[in-house]
Amino acid sequence: MLILKTAILFVVTAVAEIIGCYLPWLWLKKDGSAWLLLPAALSLMLFVWLLTLHPAASGRVYAAYGGVYVATALVWLRFVDGIQLTVTDLLGGIIIFVGVATIVLGGFGHTR
Repeated sequence: MLILKTAILFVVTAVAEIIGCYLPWLWLKKDGSAWLLLPAALSLMLFVWLLTLHPAASGRVYAAYGGVYVATALVWLRFVDGIQLTVTDLLGGIIIFVGVATIVLGGFGHTR
């Protein structure tokens, strides 16, 4: 159950970070409104707060989160940007998830 809760928290955290970066991108690259910066800043604040909710050592959390972020970004690429994933996208995602699983299963029970 802890692993499932952690995975969900990581995905929500990744979405908050991606939105926090995507909205300024829309403003700068797609002539979006400068008002997009306000929800972007709020989303990045949410992202930072969500990272603090994990009981594991911060470096371990950041390492595992990085892999979930990459996988979430690939899903974003497919469904928000509308770009078909390549074989190398999928292979890279699988390799990263093996690393995340190794970190989570091997070290999340240790606080030091």
